[in-house]
Amino acid sequence: MANFFNFKSDRTVEDPPFAKFLFSDTRMSPVWTVVRVLLGLAWLDAGLHKVTEAGWMVTGESLLGFWTRAVAIPETGRPAITFDWYRSFLQGLIDSGSYTWFAKLIAVGEVMIGLGLILGAFVGIAALFAALMNWNFIMAGSASSNGLFLVAAIVLVLAWKNAGYIGADYFLLRWLGTPWSRRNTTQNLTPVPQPSPAAGD
Repeated sequence: MANFFNFKSDRTVEDPPFAKFLFSDTRMSPVWTVVRVLLGLAWLDAGLHKVTEAGWMVTGESLLGFWTRAVAIPETGRPAITFDWYRSFLQGLIDSGSYTWFAKLIAVGEVMIGLGLILGAFVGIAALFAALMNWNFIMAGSASSNGLFLVAAIVLVLAWKNAGYIGADYFLLRWLGTPWSRRNTTQNLTPVPQPSPAAGD
């Protein structure tokens, strides 16, 4: 059993060729560009509607209304929220008045996610926050298009290395040194043969 855990540090688990092509090959970047731009436009449109409304940016009443409907337990039928722990979580935010600042965070966050995806800037991070917001909307009982958006965001997270290749990430990730610029060139070096010492040396 001890030998089972005795891994060498230079061993890695290789991705299947199909996964490499989908998520690491820059030839797929045009496909991911279309996906991220369409998703980004949807997030930007949703965010722009919110940042121009006082209910989101001033009072937070719009978010309060959404949360209040979500935590309500009807006398007949099924409640919007399935899990009691998530209902308690939202109820705690309502009771503490957190909707006043949380509404601003959601509105501005949606705009930032949209811009990041459209421009191709740190696509993996933008898609991760998009997926997190979609998950919370679904947990609060708002299905709508959140399921589809969640899947698209997860796929973009997996394709972070080339999803922004046609976009700002082409420069940003190179500046950070990942994933294209700092390659291990030592693997491509051919050892130079050394001359044999002369006889008598």
